[in-house]
Amino acid sequence: MEQLNDAYLDIETTGLSNFYDYITIIGIYNCKGEDSELIQLVGSQITRDNLSMALENINTIYTYNGCRFDIPFINRYLKVNLGIKYCHHDLMYDCWQNNLYGGFKAVERKLGIYREIQDVDGFEATVLWQKYKEFGDKESLRILLKYNEEDVVNLRALRRCLSEL
Repeated sequence: MEQLNDAYLDIETTGLSNFYDYITIIGIYNCKGEDSELIQLVGSQITRDNLSMALENINTIYTYNGCRFDIPFINRYLKVNLGIKYCHHDLMYDCWQNNLYGGFKAVERKLGIYREIQDVDGFEATVLWQKYKEFGDKESLRILLKYNEEDVVNLRALRRCLSEL
């Protein structure tokens, strides 16, 4: 029998409204023990089929604020309810139980979780995508992909830190 894996998931979007905005990147960090694989679906790669393939053999999806943002956005955009199809664990609520409040980046700083990309937040991520789409700025896309990668990799680091509290 195949061992089921954990996945750490984060999306980038063009804004906060799942009615008017759209997903630009779905980042997934699949982990099976110490083995891991980063999958990033970008732009037109973001389809139900590609998401399903990326989450093959996944048991639990971990997010930060995913109950209120990532999972509903994906459901609205792709008509896939990951919260029903998989076990979903929102690490934000674990943070709250440990008096760690604020956004993901603030919690990372409090716990000493390293991040190479320092000057990017959710708003800047939308600007980077816009520069890429309008002007073909590949450096903006590279930064945005690195930012998303650090988001999903650091979700795993956050989970480990929380288990030690």
